[in-house]
Amino acid sequence: MTRGIFVGLATLDLVYNVDDFPAPNAKVAARDQQVYAGGPATNAAIAFAHLGGDATLVAAVGCHPLAQLIRDELRRYSVQLIDLYPGFDDLPAVSSVTVDRAGRRNVVSANAARMVAPLAQIDPALCAQADVVLVDGHQMPACQAWAAAARQRGVPVVFDGGSWKAGTDALLTLVHTAICSEDFHPPGCAGNEEILRDLASRGVAKIAISHGAGAMDALSDGIASPVAVPQVSVVDTMGAGDILHGAYCYYAAAGLGFVDALSAAAKVASYSCCFAGTRAWMENGEPSWRITMKKTED
Repeated sequence: MTRGIFVGLATLDLVYNVDDFPAPNAKVAARDQQVYAGGPATNAAIAFAHLGGDATLVAAVGCHPLAQLIRDELRRYSVQLIDLYPGFDDLPAVSSVTVDRAGRRNVVSANAARMVAPLAQIDPALCAQADVVLVDGHQMPACQAWAAAARQRGVPVVFDGGSWKAGTDALLTLVHTAICSEDFHPPGCAGNEEILRDLASRGVAKIAISHGAGAMDALSDGIASPVAVPQVSVVDTMGAGDILHGAYCYYAAAGLGFVDALSAAAKVASYSCCFAGTRAWMENGEPSWRITMKKTED
């Protein structure tokens, strides 16, 4: 079984499905509502566990009654938790997510600013047993500490680049693989070519930039190649990027090369967009992204 450690953000996501987004000072009635554990590292860990991996989430959750909902969902999907702030008794980070008929979403979230965790403690034995460590840049001191411990032990570190944050410079020096959204812009970088060159100059060996339903730009040890994204009938794009990261970590840790792991992960992420929310894709049979693993050298 592949083992992954996912360091970063845990939130409680309140999701409303609506026909159209509300205009300013207007109210709309939701067609449906759900509550999920969310956050990039959290959704990635759950996807990794669903695919068959042994996942541990390192995040600040706390002991407020609402935080129990996050803990319950992690247990449901067999994700172990290392709580960075177990004594935090105020509200956890809560996100309000609105999804319209086209599957587009608007998100308001307190993110990690809601609860800044104390200095992270590393579990050396757990880190040494891991096949991959993912960091999302939230709870930055913990991301840096676990990434440094992983690098020291030869464990590949995957960076989920959603946006540039304070401390990202230092974190990238510890990263082996960066999979970034098109909204991720290092200082002074405007287009894809500049972003790829910038990350490569920082020592990141494998880089990908996602473009929603468009092909991903991938750069592996100086060799560029596009990675196709399957086209599907979109119901909801919520969490698709997080699921992409979790699936990539699973396939890469299981032995697929960079481009093959990205391609397999893109199939999973696209499939997840065919269903509402971040979990329904797990409950709908054996889809086409179930692949036979073939180890490659990369």
